[in-house]
Amino acid sequence: MSSKRDYYEVLGVGRDAAGEDIKKAYRRLAIRHHPDKTQGDKESEEKFKEINEAYEILSDPEKRKKYDTFGHGMAGGGFRGAEGFGGVGGFGDIFEDIFEDFFGAGTRRGRHAQKGADLRYNLEISFEEAAFGLDTKINIPRMEACAACNGTGAKSSTKQSVCPTCKGTGQIRFQQGFFTLTRTCSHCNGEGRLITDPCGKCHGRKRIQKERTLSVKVPPGVEAGSRLRLTGEGEAGTEGGPPGDLYIVITVREHPFFVREGNDVICSIPLSFVQVALGSKMEVPTLRGNVSLNIPPGTQPGSMLRIKGKGIPDLRGYGTGDQIVQIDVQIPKKLTPKQKELLEEYAKISGEDINAGSGSFFRKVKDIF
Repeated sequence: MSSKRDYYEVLGVGRDAAGEDIKKAYRRLAIRHHPDKTQGDKESEEKFKEINEAYEILSDPEKRKKYDTFGHGMAGGGFRGAEGFGGVGGFGDIFEDIFEDFFGAGTRRGRHAQKGADLRYNLEISFEEAAFGLDTKINIPRMEACAACNGTGAKSSTKQSVCPTCKGTGQIRFQQGFFTLTRTCSHCNGEGRLITDPCGKCHGRKRIQKERTLSVKVPPGVEAGSRLRLTGEGEAGTEGGPPGDLYIVITVREHPFFVREGNDVICSIPLSFVQVALGSKMEVPTLRGNVSLNIPPGTQPGSMLRIKGKGIPDLRGYGTGDQIVQIDVQIPKKLTPKQKELLEEYAKISGEDINAGSGSFFRKVKDIF
């Protein structure tokens, strides 16, 4: 009677398991007990041999049928142990699946189309242009497919030959331990072909640098740091790959009078003590021209007066911000004798002691302390 474990038990599957379930179970166990991972663990090495032997039989419908009928005896001499792992039916098909799971990457064959690089362009605009948008043109130096050779790098299709080292695949296969691995062919750099007569314009590089003039539409309401994406206006791809994109990064010059806060525009206007005390009417600059603004009597320094709809349009189309006018009361540094006399008279009429500070303020401080 054989001392071997039941193959279904070795792989941890039922006798009615489908072929795909057997394959999944094998992959899971093979990765866990692979010698490269267990580093000299004799028990794991034996288990690795055992699961490979089990998979060799159960993955082959004919061998599985014989095993289900005759067990390990395999009447008819249809089985030889899997210790060598070479030429094992079904095992070679799973090499690449295990390689992908075990090392985190699959194999690559032949040439691959690659997307071109994305480009960045810094565009400086004025405060007003950021508010209202603009149409402009920019010059972009970029790599483009060589028109002379259509991006092949050769003078003509007859000036190319199949790489003799990789036979046109761009990859070299080699054995490492139990696995068949691949690497990029160094003879053709993964191209799979060799250029025998390079293009006279690009000298075999397939791309040349050109400067293109592009039209750019900057929408109203953009802020500093906004990015505009021009799809397909980056560098050309290789091997038929798509071009990259162009990202235009907006910078906005400072304005001498306005400051932006969201979609609102803030400005500060200087007024005299008389103007805020008695009230006044004045012309205030906005992005859309001057407007008349009423200053109510008794307006306090630092007060904010709002002018509706005179701010910046929302970039997404949700209305327009306001203009906020901050009141900055200007105190004269020098007074004429007459001005001083009149102010002292004002203080006397108001019952104000100019040397004692504001009575209400000091009463509050006294109450606190």
